[in-house]
Amino acid sequence: MRPILRSLGIGCTVMLAGVFVFVLLANSLTQGSPMTRFDQAVFDAFRANLLPSAVQVFAVLTHLADPATLTVLCVIGTLALMARRQRGLALAWVLAIAGNGILNRSLKQLIGRVRPLDSEGALLEQGLSFPSGHSSGAVVAYGMLAYLALRLMPKAWHVPVLVTALALAFMVGISRVALRVHFASDVAAGFASGSVWLALCITSAELVHWWHARRATDGLST
Repeated sequence: MRPILRSLGIGCTVMLAGVFVFVLLANSLTQGSPMTRFDQAVFDAFRANLLPSAVQVFAVLTHLADPATLTVLCVIGTLALMARRQRGLALAWVLAIAGNGILNRSLKQLIGRVRPLDSEGALLEQGLSFPSGHSSGAVVAYGMLAYLALRLMPKAWHVPVLVTALALAFMVGISRVALRVHFASDVAAGFASGSVWLALCITSAELVHWWHARRATDGLST
């Protein structure tokens, strides 16, 4: 019982913290607010100081969370899990990635923030800006991969996988600001909303796993 209570406690804490950060950021987007001034200062700093070679690196890194990349990753992951007869984890994996896409689009429409205006940027993106879909997608996709690794891989792999997942999500987020297609608060909000959805998906998967394990144990004891 203690492991599932610990999982519930961690999951609820992450979800509450993520919601708090997201709401705080969303409420700070009024014109002339300290947050919007900070966003503009970061935007101007990247535009003035980032070397062309660094821009090229970030232009590659940002594709790690493109919708097409995440779709391919979702399909490959689903097939791999089904081959291992992990149907429950396969469902959690699909719901995590697909659900985050729906959530992100809904939040963008709700907030309605336009993208930064920069005709000289390395990328030209359409659509609304807050929260960053690449940032939330990276958190969910690579966070779920880390969770699956913790469930299915030897313990020696756990720390390297976690560090890699965190690094990938962070670099994708930074790339969106460096390429000037998002403000810094867009990325922070993407991290927050992605963390909420990731925590919900992992906590739900853990509850289902615990429930099935308990039913199996009760069946053996009768």
